[in-house]
Order: sequence, then C-alpha cells, then structure tokens
Amino acid sequence: MRYYSTRNKDIYVSASQAILKGISDDGGLFVPEAFPQLPPLEELMGKNYRELAFGILKLYLDDYSEEEILQAVEGAYDHKFEDKDIVPIRKAGGAFFLELFKGPTLAFKDMALTVLPYLLKTAAIKQGESKEVVILTATSGDTGKAALEGFKDVPGTRVVVFYPENGVSKIQRLQMVTQRGANTYVAAVKGNFDDAQNGVKEIFNDKVFNEELKEKGFVLSSANSINIGRLLPQIVYYVYGYLSLAEQGEIKLGEKINIAVPTGNFGNILAAYYAMRMGLPVNKLLCASNDNRVLTDFFESNIYDRRRKLILTSSPSMDILISSNLERYLFHMSGGNAVEIKDKMRLLQDRGHYQWTKDSLGPVVPGMAGEQHISSAIEKLWSGDGYLMDPHTAIAYSVWERYLKDSGDNVPALIASTASPFKFSGKVLASIGEDEYKDEFEGMKRLGDLMGIPVPERMSELEKLPIRHSKVCEKSRMRDAVKSFLEGSKTNG
Repeated sequence: MRYYSTRNKDIYVSASQAILKGISDDGGLFVPEAFPQLPPLEELMGKNYRELAFGILKLYLDDYSEEEILQAVEGAYDHKFEDKDIVPIRKAGGAFFLELFKGPTLAFKDMALTVLPYLLKTAAIKQGESKEVVILTATSGDTGKAALEGFKDVPGTRVVVFYPENGVSKIQRLQMVTQRGANTYVAAVKGNFDDAQNGVKEIFNDKVFNEELKEKGFVLSSANSINIGRLLPQIVYYVYGYLSLAEQGEIKLGEKINIAVPTGNFGNILAAYYAMRMGLPVNKLLCASNDNRVLTDFFESNIYDRRRKLILTSSPSMDILISSNLERYLFHMSGGNAVEIKDKMRLLQDRGHYQWTKDSLGPVVPGMAGEQHISSAIEKLWSGDGYLMDPHTAIAYSVWERYLKDSGDNVPALIASTASPFKFSGKVLASIGEDEYKDEFEGMKRLGDLMGIPVPERMSELEKLPIRHSKVCEKSRMRDAVKSFLEGSKTNG
C-alpha cells in the first residue's frame, strides 16, 4: 500500500513513512492509493473492538508486522477506557449514539491517539530514525489533551501543543495546562485555531527550520488528523458501530445506515467516508456544522470561503474556518487529480476562497445548528429519554433531526457522540434550565447528580492540579516557542 500526496502523485511513501512524516514535503496530505475492502460482514460479526481494529489496520499498514499491529491495538484499548466494550451505543431520540468519549480525556480523539504513539514509535524504528520525534500539534480543544496524554513520557518523543488563547473551554484549557509528563509542552497562541493550525503547517513546511532541528537531533511529526495514522484508527468505530447495531437486532446485516458527524476539521466524517469506501453499508453522511458553517456553505454552494469572522461557540472543537481534511475528500472526489487539489489549496491560501467545479460532492449532506438548536436538542433528549449529550453531539443530532423532517429518509441513524457532557457542563445545564451553580466544578457535580453517576476523576481533579504550562505567544513566535522547549529551557516539566 502506497500513500500519495494529495498535491503531487509523484510523491508517495509507505504507511510507516507517512505516519512518521505526518505531512508531505509539498504541504499535501497522504492518502492511500486504494481502499481495501472489508471482509464479508458475516465474518466480522461478534468480533470485539480490539479484534476489529487489528483486522482493519492490518489492511492499511502492510509494512507493519501482525505482531506490531497487535501490540499497538492491545496497548491502546485496555483499562484506559472505562467501558468494557470501548465504544458503547445508546438509543435515544429515535437515533443511536456512538459514544466515543470513554477514554482517558473523555473525547473521541482518544480513539486514535491512544494507538498512534505505538504506530509512530514503530515507524521510527522501521525507518531507522534515531532522532527524537517531536509531535507538533495545533488543537481546537480536544486533540491537544489527547495527544499530550497519549505521548506522555513515551521514550524518544516530545509533545508540543498550541491552542488558541481564548478559543477553548475552561475545562479543555485546564486539561492541557495541568498536563504532567517530562516531555510535554503547551502554549497558547494569540489568535484563533486557524492561526495556530496555519502556524504549525508553516513550521512543517519551513525546510530551513526543519534542517536546524535535525542538526540538534529532532524530527517533526504530527498528531493532528493531517497524520494518516490519526485517521485510519477512526475508521474502526464506524464499522464497530454498524456491527453492534446488527448484533443488537436494530438493523439487518447489509441494511444501510446514515451517519451524522459534528464536523470542524473534517477528519472524523472523512473516516466514516473511508469506511463507506471499504464496503460499509452507508446511505448518507451528514456533515454537521456550528455557527461557523464554512463546510455547510461549501457543500451548498461549491464555494469554499474562509473570509469571515470566526465565531466562538459552545462547541469550540468545531470553531474552525480551514477544514484541513476536506483536501483529502476532494482528492478522492476528483478521481485523484492532484494538480487540481494543489491549485485549490493555493487559492485558499492566497485568496481565501476557491470554487469547486465538479458536479458531485458524493454522499455528504450538509447542515448546521446554532446555539438555540443545540439547547433545544439537549433539552429534548433529556426531558424525553433522560439522555444528556454535549454541545458537539447535539449539533449532529439536531442536523439529523432536521434532515429526517425535510427528506423523510428514515434510514437508521448513527450519531457520532464526540465528547462527554461533563466537559461542557455549563452549556448542558443551561439547556435544561439548571443554571444555579458557582463554577464549572460545581456544575459538573450537579450534572453528575442529575445523571446518577459520579464526576469522572479525570474531570474533578482539574480543580486541584497545579498549572504546569503558562506560555502565551504570538503566531509569529511559534518557532521560537518550539526551539525554547527543545533546547531545554522548559522549567515547568
């Protein structure tokens, strides 16, 4: 299996090279040359999450041995996840919720970022890389903590995370700035997520800076979904969710489902598309946006336009105007036309917009939900089924509900439930009329009382953990921040 750059098909690498590099030298993203097909669904029935992950990753990572993949899967999906099934499914409001937040940071990013350290460390060995691997990542809220936790104290690695200073929730910020681990480093960027993400991409593409790092014994890689090693493990939970519905008798094997995904950077929904291309019976992919709606506008008009003011919402992980993984999707939609993709990405960078001229944009159906829609969806499921969801999940549910009403398409729906309600207790409580509490921690306790479960220790301990990372920098100084950490001036580790 070769992996091409989306911007130049003459650039291709193996799976381990793609995972180690993170991003192509020309700024493109790596995509598989073909989509391997799933075995007959009957053969997959009854497999647990680890068995399914092993089987799917083996199809893509063909320069890894079976033993290496097995060690990665078993090391990732263990007691770190609070549910024995890893990903439980809950039925509420006429849909099925794929609960992807049972891992160590209570967000769906754990599903890939617990396995990526194993894949990346093995890739470094395979490629004879003796330098320390620096995981450089921008986060809109959840990726940062999941990367920090996944790579914490992993030998031969360091982790550098940048987040928008005022663009994450208080709980998300606390999760990052209290992060332990001698190899971890966190800095806030003065600006929004797109500023942080663009800054990281500029660092990856700065050949002089990268050579300077190599001379000092470091090589860069990424834990963002721009890294194919982040994307591939996410395929697994959509296949697992489908099979679980069949095993529970909710659907017949071979029957199609719709999948609704709250979407910012387009990585999570792209994984669902990959599962579909592998043979998973999927009818429509509902791309659910928040008030920033850049993806909704694109799929409705064929014009991608980032020239707008970023709105800070109650779903901060989706407060994004440049959806990096859309590049991969358009590459596939174009039939692998790397020249066209390179041109569109250049226009996006230089002019802030581009027009897509192809007739079809595939199985994606766009939709958006504003703050009132979010609150209404949370209140409806709470009052009707006693089920609470976080704002990101509520967006996906709201978009699906409106799609169902408008289209009459009553195909069973799987909702990607991407974060625990405890991470966004303020919005959740306000939505159900419970707004009498002192701060986020008292709010979480109130939420726990309502749900009849204790506040997860990983959340409650944030109130007392010391702040270990307090760096704030301008986007133009992100390189300096990276150098400062790597040269050992970090004093809060």
